[in-house]
Amino acid sequence: MNNPNEMSYVEHLREFRSRLIRFFIFVCLVLICCLPFANEIYFFISSPLTSILPEGSNMIATEVASPFVAPLRLTIYCALILSMPYCFIELWGFISPGLYKKERTFVLPLLISSIILFYAGVAFAFFIVSPIILNFFIYSAPDSIQVMTDINKYLNFVIKLFFAFGLAFEIPVATFLLITSGIAQKESLKKMRPYLIVGFFFLAMLLTPPDIFSQLFLALPMWMLFEVGLLISKNKSD
Repeated sequence: MNNPNEMSYVEHLREFRSRLIRFFIFVCLVLICCLPFANEIYFFISSPLTSILPEGSNMIATEVASPFVAPLRLTIYCALILSMPYCFIELWGFISPGLYKKERTFVLPLLISSIILFYAGVAFAFFIVSPIILNFFIYSAPDSIQVMTDINKYLNFVIKLFFAFGLAFEIPVATFLLITSGIAQKESLKKMRPYLIVGFFFLAMLLTPPDIFSQLFLALPMWMLFEVGLLISKNKSD
């Protein structure tokens, strides 16, 4: 006999749609608050590059609308990043009704961990990875080449890094959920470790710009975070 409180497939889709709409509205509200500071946000995000450019070099705009569009586009991405805690709240709110009572006790710690890990990944990309990679690219350029980076190319580079590292840092949470829910066994994941490590490097190759340094900076933390997820996880039957 079906549980009268159990939601149908269509009801799940409606619930997901309503949560997605609420998230979209929240992002728009954050964007409205951020728009007056679009130039300040741009100067802050571009600082890792502008602070190390050789004397006489500047960032350039190769398209007519770039001076206006680039800061605006960056502000939209920043609003999305700032809205991620609300995204995780809606996501866990959607998932939690399908969990057992014992499993729901993990929701708040996992929600807080998800938010902290996402921003830790973004901070790691901005304060550590970006300066190292940019320094290497700029100072490895021949003396005959004057570095003039297009603002759109640079923003594409850093935004891709932000989301790649932010999402990659969620690996401990994903590992914990896989094991705790019984979808995967801890010992099975340990046996799959060599294949997963190769997978991390392949995923890093897809998510990061085409250079070995950013790929290593993403793949190695993914591996370490996977090990952390294994350490804090217990099988459902344990």
